[in-house]
Amino acid sequence: MTYTVAVRELCEFTAKQGDLDLRFTPAPTALEGIAGHATVATRRGAGYRAEVALAGQYKTLRVRGRADGVDAAQQRLDEVKTFKGRLDRQPASHRALHWAQARIYGWLLCQQEGWSHIDLALVYFDIGTQKETVFTDRHTAADLQQHFEAQCERFLAWAEAQVAHRAVRDAALGALAFPFGTFRAGQRPLAEAVYKAAASGRCLLAQAPTGIGKTMGTLFPLLKAIPGQQIDKVFFLAAKTSGRQMALDALERLAPPAATAPGLPLRVLELVARDKACEHPDKACHGESCPLAQGFYDRLPAARAAAVAPATEGGCQGPAPLLQARVREVALAHQVCPYYLSQELARWADVVVGDYNYYFDLGGLLHGLTQANQWRAALLVDEAHNLVERGRKMYTAELRPDSLALARQSPAATRHPAVKKALDKVRRCWVALDKEQTAAGAHYAVFDAFPDKLLAALQQCGSTLSDHFADHPAEPDAALQAFYFDALHLVRMAELLDTHSLVDITQPHQPHQPTQRPHHPQRTAGKAPAPGGSTLCIRNVVPAPFLQPRLQAAHTSTLFSATLQPARYYRDLLGLPDQHVWVDVESPFASTQLQVQVARHISTRYPERQASLAPIADLMARQFTERPGNYLAFFSSYEYLQQVADVFERNHPHLPHWRQSRRMLEAEQRQFLDRFTDTSEGIAFAVLGGAFAEGIDLPGRRLIGAFLATLGLPQVNPVNEQIRQRMQALFGDGYDYTYLYPGLQKVVQAAGRVIRTPSDEGVVHLMDDRFGRSEVRALLPTWWQA
Repeated sequence: MTYTVAVRELCEFTAKQGDLDLRFTPAPTALEGIAGHATVATRRGAGYRAEVALAGQYKTLRVRGRADGVDAAQQRLDEVKTFKGRLDRQPASHRALHWAQARIYGWLLCQQEGWSHIDLALVYFDIGTQKETVFTDRHTAADLQQHFEAQCERFLAWAEAQVAHRAVRDAALGALAFPFGTFRAGQRPLAEAVYKAAASGRCLLAQAPTGIGKTMGTLFPLLKAIPGQQIDKVFFLAAKTSGRQMALDALERLAPPAATAPGLPLRVLELVARDKACEHPDKACHGESCPLAQGFYDRLPAARAAAVAPATEGGCQGPAPLLQARVREVALAHQVCPYYLSQELARWADVVVGDYNYYFDLGGLLHGLTQANQWRAALLVDEAHNLVERGRKMYTAELRPDSLALARQSPAATRHPAVKKALDKVRRCWVALDKEQTAAGAHYAVFDAFPDKLLAALQQCGSTLSDHFADHPAEPDAALQAFYFDALHLVRMAELLDTHSLVDITQPHQPHQPTQRPHHPQRTAGKAPAPGGSTLCIRNVVPAPFLQPRLQAAHTSTLFSATLQPARYYRDLLGLPDQHVWVDVESPFASTQLQVQVARHISTRYPERQASLAPIADLMARQFTERPGNYLAFFSSYEYLQQVADVFERNHPHLPHWRQSRRMLEAEQRQFLDRFTDTSEGIAFAVLGGAFAEGIDLPGRRLIGAFLATLGLPQVNPVNEQIRQRMQALFGDGYDYTYLYPGLQKVVQAAGRVIRTPSDEGVVHLMDDRFGRSEVRALLPTWWQA
């Protein structure tokens, strides 16, 4: 069996040496890199060819790639690298890697054209000055062939091991049996839909009830599809830690017990955030500071081999799951950084479990690797209703006054006049913009485009800071870098600006100003805010144009959740491909299992909040007295929660209750949930959309009911009203897309905590008269009978 590898991947495996060095040096964006390559190509002669596809074979290894440029008349090949800053500060290891790539391309071209010699040119193109620095070396085809075969030989043993692993993996997955013998009700149609989507290479949007085992119901069929569809990688992407853990637990259950069969030959990798994996948070990521960065690439091969080696504990034969603890153990044994070891292992894992951002973010690691290596990848997007808001955040850029203030107070701004001048110019443009808004009496405004003068100042500032960081790599400056990254992201999003995003400016709230009614959010009084204190934002409201290319880059993708209604809302906002498939799995639960009651005498609208406190508290107390047990009560805000809880405590002091607090730590969240036991009784007050409204599992007597004192509608404010107008213009249902659909999605998620297994019984109280409306009831699960 032939193993195919990209030239870049081959050289990064065989030619990378020395330290891990992440001292900040500005790098061109992808768009700048493309433009730089194009500029170099236009400067060459008429016979010059850019992006020349090349491929070659060595034993069972096939090497492929695209040479940046070829001049056949001169028998010359260009390897073009764009950069910012000073080239003389480039590490020698980087130059060596670039030459290694050029020599591989050189041999592939000599072999294709029958040349006996070739001139190889490393062309370094300065994005800022648009100047080229060229290093040229002449090679014979025989020398290049020797280099090519030496690199291939170093990689071949690993490649053969990958081929063998894949053959064993595919055979095992082909014979894989469902671990529980039979599917739960509803689980089989979900699994069949996932398998069919993989077989046809399509995107699936799957709504399936909470409690049927969606994680196993999606992972199992997709793993079964791997051999037939020749899938290279499965990426399980989750919004929260709980979702990742459920996937890891499901994958562990898929492996047969060691006593009955060999372990499943599946490499499972868990990706965690850098701050959770860093061993030396007080040190910088380079060899002169961190011992785990020093000689990282020299020790990486041994660490990589140890990580993917089969485990033999307890008679089990198969790769040990590369969970955070396992990666850390291997990394420390070989004295390399655990976080960056896990990033390297993503190339060799079969299943990667991580956060949404690893694939969907602009610089997502997994998407980048998929594109570079042309992997046939399959996506599982857990709790996909969260991807709308998470996608918006990924493609939103914000500029805050405190970030600029800290940058202007930084040591660099004090010592380096050019830095100070650039930051001061941004400040002046910002102040001028605020004065214009103040004169117009606007505390919130939306622009058709990002203000030209401020954008130009940010672009110039970014260039100045880019040069500064390149010239002073040994001067770490966290505040200056933070502002630089914010400005860079904003400029990038300004370049991509379209109807999918808003450009807005928000003046700070003045403490002495009277609190405004939600339906009059722009009416303010009192002293005007100081100029330069506003927040500027390119606010993404429709992430579809950014998410769609990432979905299309995968061979198949399944986005699943219990709340994906209506399907067109998620189709429009997530950018699902035209040929995507929709499935709504019928609930296995009977309406008799869940009593759904609507309190039509209660209104939780803002003007009626005060009047609702006692009726809500009395209803909760009455339900608890009739059937003691554990309940969750959800409210639209912490303020509302506290108001009802205070009334409940005063009027019903004998009834046990506990409250969610703001910014609870993970340990505090565990303590909150630990109070739900099979024998405990009480009512827990929580915020809708918070940590306890989804992703928690309290089956049986641990939770027997829920109270929903809200429709979950987002607050009416200037920002949401602008989003409503944009949604109206794009999709025709501005109010529903902005308020109703997101609100009811949270309600159904929260209520879904009650019925988790076929034997569960419980009650849900929907405490607002609007739950009786037909348009609201249509968005609730069909098996609910209120």
